[in-house]
Amino acid sequence: MLFSTLCGFLVIGQTLAQSSTVDAYVASQSPLAKAGLLANIGPSGSKSMGAKSGIVVASPSNVNPDYLYTWTRDSALVFQTIIDQFSLSIDTSTRGEIDNYVAAQAIIQQVSNPSGTITTGGLGEPKFNIDETAFTGAWGRPQRDGPALRSIALITWANFLLTEGNTSYVTNTLWPLISNDLNYVAQNWNQSTFDLWEEVDSSSFFTTAIQHRGLRQGVQLANTIGQTSVVSSWTTQAGNLLCFLQSYWNTAGYITANTGGGRSGKDANTVLASIHTFDAAAGCDALTFQPCSDVALSNLLTYVTAFRSIYSINSGLANNVAAATGRYPEDSYMGGNPWYLTTLAVSEQLYDSLIVWNQQKSLNVTSLSLPFFQLFDASVTVGTYTSTSSTFTTLTTGVKTFADGFVATVAKYTPSSGSLSEQYSKSDGSPLSATDLTWSYAATLTSFDARAGVIPTSWGAKGLTSSCGISTGGGGGSSSGTVSVTFNVDATTVFGENIYICGSVDALQNWDPDTALILSAATYPIWSITVNLPASTQVQYKYIRKFGSSLTWESDPNDVINTPSGGSFIENDTWR
Repeated sequence: MLFSTLCGFLVIGQTLAQSSTVDAYVASQSPLAKAGLLANIGPSGSKSMGAKSGIVVASPSNVNPDYLYTWTRDSALVFQTIIDQFSLSIDTSTRGEIDNYVAAQAIIQQVSNPSGTITTGGLGEPKFNIDETAFTGAWGRPQRDGPALRSIALITWANFLLTEGNTSYVTNTLWPLISNDLNYVAQNWNQSTFDLWEEVDSSSFFTTAIQHRGLRQGVQLANTIGQTSVVSSWTTQAGNLLCFLQSYWNTAGYITANTGGGRSGKDANTVLASIHTFDAAAGCDALTFQPCSDVALSNLLTYVTAFRSIYSINSGLANNVAAATGRYPEDSYMGGNPWYLTTLAVSEQLYDSLIVWNQQKSLNVTSLSLPFFQLFDASVTVGTYTSTSSTFTTLTTGVKTFADGFVATVAKYTPSSGSLSEQYSKSDGSPLSATDLTWSYAATLTSFDARAGVIPTSWGAKGLTSSCGISTGGGGGSSSGTVSVTFNVDATTVFGENIYICGSVDALQNWDPDTALILSAATYPIWSITVNLPASTQVQYKYIRKFGSSLTWESDPNDVINTPSGGSFIENDTWR
């Protein structure tokens, strides 16, 4: 009894010491992170390297790696942070920077580039030179998350300005930019895209989630300011996106980050999606993968666990102790190291979860989230625990300590100057890759705000429904049973060439072309296969030609079917 009591005091002491360390780090790093972020914004930022007004420099590093460009994605995430802090009265000193950003994006949208013009796909161009000219070198393009993220930042700003009565600026200046981006999203969301790491060309969970949020917010703003002509189209496509979002769920208990790429799918992409679509009003909604949903918590546990054995700096850490995390376990870029922003993203998801649990004064443990909660109480069982229960206190205290541990990890490997690079070494924690990464600073600020209980403005996730669902066994949406689907495709081939199919669900091999299903040529030129697919589900798919070692996908966009609730279904297609 004496030994267990002493152990309890030791654990409490360690928790208090960590909390004190994190408190001190937050106090010292917050102003340094904000200064580091602003230093990378033109024209007056001290490290903006001559960037035009309102342009966000990803990093002042211009060699190994050269990040002296402006990315639509990074810029939007940075200004989402600035706009959130301004509109929530955390920092109202940045009005000039926000105005400059709006003006810069009005220019950037119109720049013809290798992806096209504003009307022919140019909005999917990922990055530009910092003088607002097109980058014309080879790159992973298009990247379709940028327009959605930019629209979200601008809508957040528009909503704030409407509360100040500035309707004319919203309608005349912001709305044209927002509608450009969201029309692009509505028209192109179901076509392939490079992921946020700029490596995999397929469909990406982060992109789909962000696109869904953008369209939902866009519909709300359109109704508010009377721009109702887009409402029907955007609402329809938002519903399709929400349906498609469910298809990323892997029955192994995590979100598969991309439909292609040949990796495990365990990826910070999914954690970043959860925190950047956080809506406290939606509670722990599984349909939108809210941070405290059982699907998001199960995914978080799987993601963190994937890094415990591959980084030396994580050696010897217990499973309920925070660890350094990176992009994905198979990563080899710059040697494959942890990133500051990905480690901070874990803390932010956990802080967001605590906000909701404390707000609703209860938490729900499902069979899916049980392994996550057992990190903090090995005896916990499936059930709902109110805030007056000792179990609620034990679990939320454990989660808070766990979350603080990820911030403490970042603090441990932050130089005394407070400068944050892109990565830190998996061997000794020393800073690596691009110096003064603007996204690292933004991630620091959003994690700290979440720790302080800051609640971003709702974007409309509450109460959403979908006929599509995921079978989790633990409280997410579900679709009952399967239906027999016959795929027929008219395709002319040469001798030795075969037609295959793969798609967005397990039964269609989760977009893996190496294990795609071969069709029968018994009624050539009609190739055919019958597959049992989830009922009442939107399924995306494509046909593939294979001839020896050669593989050819049919052209974009993805084919789509909505399976019936029962019976059978025949889909007749023509190769394109």
